[in-house]
Amino acid sequence: MSYTKEDILRIAEEENVRFIRLQFTDLLGTIKNVEIPVSQLKKAVDNKMMFDGSSIEGYVRIEESDMYLYPDLDTWVIFPWVTEDRVARLICDVYMPDGTPFDGDPRGILKRNLKEAEAMGYTSMNVGPEPEFFLFKTDEKGNPTMELNDQGGYFDLAPTDLGENCRREIVLTLEEMGFEIEASHHEVAPGQHEIDFKYEDAIKAADQIQTFKLVVKTIARQHGLHATFMPKPLFGVNGSGMHCHQSLFKGNENAFYDESDELGLSKVARYYMAGILKHARAFAAITNPTVNSYKRLVPGYEAPCYVAWSGSNRSPMIRIPASRGLSTRVEVRNPDPAANPYLALAVMLRAGLNGISKEMALPAPIDRNIYVMSEEERIEEGIPSLPADLKEALNEMVRDEVVIEALGEHALSHFYELKEIEWDMYRTQVHQWERDQYMTLY
Repeated sequence: MSYTKEDILRIAEEENVRFIRLQFTDLLGTIKNVEIPVSQLKKAVDNKMMFDGSSIEGYVRIEESDMYLYPDLDTWVIFPWVTEDRVARLICDVYMPDGTPFDGDPRGILKRNLKEAEAMGYTSMNVGPEPEFFLFKTDEKGNPTMELNDQGGYFDLAPTDLGENCRREIVLTLEEMGFEIEASHHEVAPGQHEIDFKYEDAIKAADQIQTFKLVVKTIARQHGLHATFMPKPLFGVNGSGMHCHQSLFKGNENAFYDESDELGLSKVARYYMAGILKHARAFAAITNPTVNSYKRLVPGYEAPCYVAWSGSNRSPMIRIPASRGLSTRVEVRNPDPAANPYLALAVMLRAGLNGISKEMALPAPIDRNIYVMSEEERIEEGIPSLPADLKEALNEMVRDEVVIEALGEHALSHFYELKEIEWDMYRTQVHQWERDQYMTLY
C-alpha cells in the first residue's frame, strides 16, 4: 500500500487510532520507538519529531544527541491486537538536524548500498527471508523458562506440535498486517518453528523481519509462551537460522536468470555468488552477530559452517533453489535471526556487487556432503570455514574493505566496540561447563 499524509490522518481518525509508535532500529537490530498521541501525528508526518539519539546503542554522544525521525508513510499499519485505544506504527529513517541522513541508521545504510546497486544498473534487490524461532513456556511471573512448548519435529502437527494454535494466530495477525504468508510449519528441533512470507524488495523485507519478530513475540506472550530468536538456545539440537533468498533485478528482468546456462544461472548470478563467498568470513560478524551465533555454526545440525556453494546440496553456505525464470535466486544460509536485517542485507549485497564489478570467478560447486569430509579433503577442495567464534569474525570484518565501505566508518566503529565488549564479557565469565568439567578434576 502507498499512503499520503492525508490518507494517514484520515485513516487514523476513521479507525479511532489513539497512539502512534514511531519505530526505528538500533545498531544491534533492536526495535526502538517513540510513542506519540494522535494529536502529534501531523507533526510526525511532517518530519518534525525529534528524539535523543545519545541513549540508543551505536548512535551518537550526548553532546550531539538531537535527531529527527522521518516516517516512511508506506509502513503505516494499525496493530490488530490492540482493540481499545488503538495503536498504529510507522517505521522511520533517522536524520540529523541539518536534514542529512544519519550515518549510523541501519535502514539508511541499506538504502545507501541499494543506491550502489542502482548505479550499476540493478533497480531492485529482492529478498525472501526465513527467520526461525523457538517457543518456551513461561513461569507464573511471565518470565521464560527452559521448558519447551512441545516435543515435535519437522513438519509435525497437533497434538505433537503444541505450538500449532499459537503459530496459526501469528499467521492470521501477520496477514491482517499485510504479509503474504506462503507456509508455516514445525521445524526440526522440539519447540522450533518457521513461518515463510513472500519475498519483497530489500527495504520492505528488512522492515518485515522486524515486524515479524514483534508480532511473534507479542502473540506468543498472549499464549503464555516466550518466543526467542536466539540462534542456539539449546545444546544438542538444531539452532535457528534466517536463510536469505536474494536476487537482483533490472526493471522486470531477473538478472540472475539465463535459460541457456545448464543451471539456469546468469554470469551476474555467478559473479554475485563469488563475491558472497569471497567476503563471507568478513561479513559473518554482521550476519551472525552474537557469541551464541557460533554455537549454531557447527557440523551436524544442518547449519552451514563451510564457505562453498551447490545447486542442491544443503551443507554449503549457498544453495540454489530449484525455481527458475523470475524466481531464480541464491539462498545464503549462514545468517541467523539475531542479525540486524538492514545491516545483514547491506553487507551481503555489497559483497555480491563487488563480485559482479570484478567479475570474480566462481569456485566449482560442492555436491558432496561437506560435513562428512575430512579436514584434508576440505583443504584439497579449497573450502574455507566460517569463523569459529565472534572474536575471529570481528577480526575478519575490520580487515575487509568491502564490508567497511558497506557499513561506513560510524557504524563499523560503534558495532565493533559494542561487540568487543560482548566478547570480553563472555571470555572472562566462568561458565557452568567449566565448573562441571574442572571443579573435582583439579
